[in-house]
Amino acid sequence: MGFQESLAAGKFVITSEIGPPKGTHIQEMLADAELLRGRVDAINVTDLQSSVMRLGSLAVCHLLREKGLEPIFQVTCRDRNRLALQADLLSASILGIKNVLALTGDYASLGDHPQAKPVFDLDSVSLLKVIKTLEGGTDMVGNALQGAPKFYPGAVVNPGGNPVEAQIIKMEKKIKAGATFFQTQAVYDAGAFETFMKKVAPFKVPVLAGIILLKSAGMARFMNKNVAGVFVPEPLIQKMAKAEDRVKTSIEIGAELIRSLKGMCQGVHIMPIGWESKVPTLLDAAKL
Repeated sequence: MGFQESLAAGKFVITSEIGPPKGTHIQEMLADAELLRGRVDAINVTDLQSSVMRLGSLAVCHLLREKGLEPIFQVTCRDRNRLALQADLLSASILGIKNVLALTGDYASLGDHPQAKPVFDLDSVSLLKVIKTLEGGTDMVGNALQGAPKFYPGAVVNPGGNPVEAQIIKMEKKIKAGATFFQTQAVYDAGAFETFMKKVAPFKVPVLAGIILLKSAGMARFMNKNVAGVFVPEPLIQKMAKAEDRVKTSIEIGAELIRSLKGMCQGVHIMPIGWESKVPTLLDAAKL
């Protein structure tokens, strides 16, 4: 059963992600992906995450499909204009890639090529509209296509965004534009997430809660200060600060979060950020 079918069937879905390497050596990345075989329903492939130049998401998605793994093609609007975005979507379709996560993208100034000229010809909402238009058999200016693609498009939402009402309004816009599932920014406060989920329940769209393993107390404090909408409660920070085995403690925290969130949403999306090898252990600890 594929990713889309699993969500439609009401299964508690698990996705994780891998980051393409900065270069052509793909063995480690493919080994990380192999660890997820049979453990997750789909694997997100990040698209120049944090504006850092890397191997492209589309090529990696193709490699995963060749190995019998189901990818989610992340597409950011930062680096490509509407011509290139449409071309990449059509390319993904003929390669058999149907899951697409539409993202606006981080500013280029935050990455390793701050001199790069950002594009942002479209944003995530307009990209979702383009996907729907392509599926209807035309490009975004009305020219007929010689064969229409079929996608399963998704988007992101930040339950901890302030004000949260703005996030909910944007979420509704994305649904109207064609989003059929959502993955969230990292969640650390189950109570706040439950409140958010009650507010968006009328949308009746699957939501996968984001899980980022804490590597240290310093990482938690950095996210609290620098990552919009992410709040790590002080008790979790202190738990990491006092941990004798930080990996073990991090996995315990992550597993407890997953267990507490399981009844509130339709799945979880794990963002390992370099700890891909720890994902199976996290899933074991969470009894998934």
